[in-house]
Amino acid sequence: MANKITDMSKIRKVIKFYCNGKSKLFISSYLSLSRNTVKKYISLFEVLGLNFELIDQKIDAELELLFSQTSVEAISPRLQTLYAFFPKMERELKKVGVTVQHMWEQYIAVNPDGYRTSQFHYHYNIWGKRVNPVMHMNHKAGDKMYVDYAGKTLSIIDIDTGEVKEVQFFVAILGASQYTYAEASMSQQKENFVDSVENAMRFFEGTPAAIVPDNLKSAVIKSSRFEPTINETLADLAEHYETTILPARAYRPRDKSLVEGAVKILYRRIYVTIKETKFFSLEELNQQIWDLLDSHSNRKLTGRPYSRFELFLEDEKEKLRPLPQDRFEIKYQSFATVMQNGHVQLSQDKNYYSVPYQYVKKKAKLLYTKSTVEIYYKYNRIAVHPRNYKPYVYTTTPEHLASTHQFVAQWSAARFIEWANNIDESVGEYIMQIIESRNHPEQAYKNCLGILNFEKKVGRQRLINACRRALDFKIYNFKTIQNILENNLDHIDFDQEP
Repeated sequence: MANKITDMSKIRKVIKFYCNGKSKLFISSYLSLSRNTVKKYISLFEVLGLNFELIDQKIDAELELLFSQTSVEAISPRLQTLYAFFPKMERELKKVGVTVQHMWEQYIAVNPDGYRTSQFHYHYNIWGKRVNPVMHMNHKAGDKMYVDYAGKTLSIIDIDTGEVKEVQFFVAILGASQYTYAEASMSQQKENFVDSVENAMRFFEGTPAAIVPDNLKSAVIKSSRFEPTINETLADLAEHYETTILPARAYRPRDKSLVEGAVKILYRRIYVTIKETKFFSLEELNQQIWDLLDSHSNRKLTGRPYSRFELFLEDEKEKLRPLPQDRFEIKYQSFATVMQNGHVQLSQDKNYYSVPYQYVKKKAKLLYTKSTVEIYYKYNRIAVHPRNYKPYVYTTTPEHLASTHQFVAQWSAARFIEWANNIDESVGEYIMQIIESRNHPEQAYKNCLGILNFEKKVGRQRLINACRRALDFKIYNFKTIQNILENNLDHIDFDQEP
């Protein structure tokens, strides 16, 4: 094991000296390596298109795979030509319908003396494992978005209390381009998780064919090798965005390798940079994350002449499905029995919503979002209302009420005053005085209705006379008008009384 580490250490020094402009002769002499060995490592380094930073980031096991003497054949011009073709081939394979066979046909058409199909496949696999041993896996553009949380948390400081709060680090990555989104959130609970997944799709400006979460509790209720149970809220999100949830298969590391690889890279490029910085809000922390993420996305991919962002723009963005116009809203549920007045209570806000009157005394299910309340009876939606956050308020659709209730629902001060004025100005004045004498107009509505109904019982003129007499007494209530009419006081001229 010690010899292996020494060998890998020398390889790092070979590449470092070479990148710093040292000659092969100097490197050979200084490191006590043969010139052919130095030449072989430098040739492979050039063919793979790497740089020293990427070499230095790799662990010894990865370096051994890259530079193993047993796996590296002499770098002939023929092999160099083949390796130079592979980056283009890898991009093309991300397109729907393109196969390795198609790419070999393109290669052999330009290079008639090139490698046959079996050797072509062999060298492509070797090249892929060397350039990126963890992430080498063919992904179709626009097909999958992988999501997960990093194991390590970040933190923010409450500016009022000084309390340090741990926050989660969410990562989403598109399979084909490796274009990545990241953000900090307060928890891994379903509300925060769904918001983060949606934010990722809004960032990518499109919807993938499938979303692949790890088996998080916020995503998967019950893991299964054959048919995992998806969290209902996440399933609703998928329906809203017309996509599919495909949880990573349990005990299948390759299903998770892409997003886990992205997390490892972001550890180096984001965590290390901000770990000593103090942030006093989630917004401040996320802005720093996004600034560093932009730099990460524009770096050239290992062994490729293009960045994640360039690959996304050229190959993957157009394959994503259009976003819906409206953002997704999480649905919550509660149950309530329809009251005698044809309304159900949303206990969360302590307010009331109408349903058709035939559902009185039935048990209803309420599904509500930030903006809407839907009411169901036996899986059928029977009412929908805009959500009202003001407590103890009735939100009523007139058509829901029985005919008698509809009449009551139309009561208002203006309606009673208008009705009274149509009889006579004195009746209108009396009704207005009744309404103004109460702490709340609705307290007077039954009084007003009773008084105005006297028109049908005793006639218009008697009601007018009774209101004039009551106005003179400055007594404003239903019983005053009733007493005047029952005692025929409306027939007596007020000026003639003793």
